[in-house]
Amino acid sequence: MSHPTPLNPSGNRTLPRAVRETAAPASGAVTAPPRTALRPPSGDGPLSVWPGSTTPAGHDDLAVGGVPLTEVADRFGTPSYVLDEDEIRHRCRAYLRAFPEAEVYYAAKAFLCRAMVHWVREEGLGLDVCSAGELELAVTAGFPPERMVLHGNAKSPADLRAALRLGVGRIALDNTSEIARLAAAVPAGARQKVLIRVVPGIAAGGHAKIRTGTDDQKFGLSIADGSAQHAIARVLSQPRLELVGLHCHLGSQITTVKPYLSAVRRLIGLLARIREQHGVTLPELDLGGGHGVAYRPGEPALDLAALAARVRAELARGCAAAGLPVPRLAVEPGRAVVGPAGVVLYRVLSVKRTGAHTFVAVDGGMSDNPRPALYGVRYAPRLVGRDAAAATEPVTVVGRHCEAGDVLAADVPLPADVRPGDLLAVPVAGAYQLSMASGYNLVGRPPVVAVTGGRARLLVRRESLADMQERDIGL
Repeated sequence: MSHPTPLNPSGNRTLPRAVRETAAPASGAVTAPPRTALRPPSGDGPLSVWPGSTTPAGHDDLAVGGVPLTEVADRFGTPSYVLDEDEIRHRCRAYLRAFPEAEVYYAAKAFLCRAMVHWVREEGLGLDVCSAGELELAVTAGFPPERMVLHGNAKSPADLRAALRLGVGRIALDNTSEIARLAAAVPAGARQKVLIRVVPGIAAGGHAKIRTGTDDQKFGLSIADGSAQHAIARVLSQPRLELVGLHCHLGSQITTVKPYLSAVRRLIGLLARIREQHGVTLPELDLGGGHGVAYRPGEPALDLAALAARVRAELARGCAAAGLPVPRLAVEPGRAVVGPAGVVLYRVLSVKRTGAHTFVAVDGGMSDNPRPALYGVRYAPRLVGRDAAAATEPVTVVGRHCEAGDVLAADVPLPADVRPGDLLAVPVAGAYQLSMASGYNLVGRPPVVAVTGGRARLLVRRESLADMQERDIGL
């Protein structure tokens, strides 16, 4: 693989001059110590789950990327999503250092915008997309399509046509119907590189709804019942499809290495059977992503260095035992790249005490973050921008939407004198929040603001009532 940016003597990728100049601290900006490595996978300090640039900024304020969060809220309003550009770049580089011989694809479904495409490309990662929409946005933002993988359990004809038209590097086939459909769409004389997504029968992930490595969910083709082997034979019979490897994805929020090692062993077994039955040695093995991060201090996170070292060792050992060459490895981090780089800001609208419960309602909710309602995710919101005189007490932070399940954080400690107008900041907000946002109650999706070197700039503007009304043409 050729990387778009060169390596400097320290082993990191050299940023273009414009990016380096943009990242220079502004005069008077709040600065943080330089980042050298990802935090340990488990930390319990009060800022352990915040972006690495986070520093105190006076009056109980915090600065991210050298920009006080109160300044972001005053300038861009609330709710607002804040992305620490340097944290994202740092995490991209950490993956390339951990997997120097592998292909690292950023999983666009975690969060995607044109600036994110630009950052990922500059740092040398590939891109994993799941629809024609993600694909088109990335290509129009300048990302080379040959360095993308198209996923999806039910790709539409439009998805496949877009992938072929734009020249996507690989398409991960998820069901047998796609095989004939894709083969028929490939132009005469051309060949499309494909992967087969297989189900290794491994249960892993932080919640039942995000475990995708078992036979009782919608993704992939089972090894246990022979579906994967049948699909492999069909693909090998199609002259316009080039089977280059296997793909699997075990789930999300996986915090231990063991499931990945089990997957490697089962996939090596399948690679050996493919060579035995078809005389074909596949050169690639994509282990997907699902790398867990901590949302609250003290929670576990996947140890990236341990993952890389042990997967490499298991792959080498297993292939040697099977008499196979070691395939080119690929991984697909999404949340682990962008999640810890994000912070969301809310204003308190009301405080309601009902019996033993205190409900703190904010100006966002499940329309910009449905994850607590979907998966029971727990966050650690923090009051910023003023000194609290009162001790903390357990409260439930709720959204503004007409659903009893619109709860952002249950039983979390906030000062007992929290009041309307206060600013709350929630870390680890970069992944699967705004990307899963909805139009519920026509509230409008929040903006995305990038911070770096003491400067803040708008990446995605706030969705307005006019935006939503323009789509409604019913009268």
